Amino acid sequence: MNVIRTEIEGLVILEPRVFEDRRGYFFESFSEREFAEAVGPVHFVQDNESKSSYGVLRGLHFQKPPYAQAKLVRVVKGCVLDVAVDLRKGSPTYGKYEAVELSEMNRRQLFIPRGFAHGFCVLSDEVIFQYKCDNYYSPQSEGAVRWDDPDLSIDWRIPAEDVVLSEKDCAHPALKDLEDVFYI
Repeated sequence: MNVIRTEIEGLVILEPRVFEDRRGYFFESFSEREFAEAVGPVHFVQDNESKSSYGVLRGLHFQKPPYAQAKLVRVVKGCVLDVAVDLRKGSPTYGKYEAVELSEMNRRQLFIPRGFAHGFCVLSDEVIFQYKCDNYYSPQSEGAVRWDDPDLSIDWRIPAEDVVLSEKDCAHPALKDLEDVFYI
């Protein structure tokens, strides 16, 4: 697997080796051994999948300690703009984000360590999105940052009028209004 380090410590893009021939393709989407060698030891305990249509924006979500989650995300069908925002107080990249296009064509995966808000916006007609988590979901530990926070100024690559949000995602605070939840 090809490992691409981002400018934000711990945030890593992974590109699998793909074997193609006239029958189609094959690739190993996850190997605990290879992942540990490339990124570090992470024990994933839960796999999730969502299906969404064009313009759906899910995020920017996180789980507060002690239920914080690291995630390994990928797209099985379609294309998204995937975004991770550094929420680790004391980090030199606190409040910075990385945006990565993940698609069925590029087969990239993004590893998001604990201490980040995460979200994605669907750029294709439909998407099937999968992710692994290293901690179980805890509803009482939910947190989120406003998707259109002017201080973050994320270009979601679709017009704002096309963004489709859940009721909950319409009411999140800006980053500057968050209580400190992560420390390094």
